[in-house]
Amino acid sequence: MNRNVIVVIVLVVLVLLTAVQAIQLSSLKGQVNSGKVNVASAGSGAGNNVPSSAQDLNNLPSMVGGC
Repeated sequence: MNRNVIVVIVLVVLVLLTAVQAIQLSSLKGQVNSGKVNVASAGSGAGNNVPSSAQDLNNLPSMVGGC
């Protein structure tokens, strides 16, 4: 196959994938706005070790690892 044909095919596939993702994003945005999707809070998951107040930030060490 000609190199230009391959490039055109790849570009068409990328444009189609982008269109599908745009449609999915629009649908998801509509669901979030209507309240059908619950958004997790920032404190859930792996970020539980984050200090919850400014006073806790004073108790952190001044240097973390390194030379």
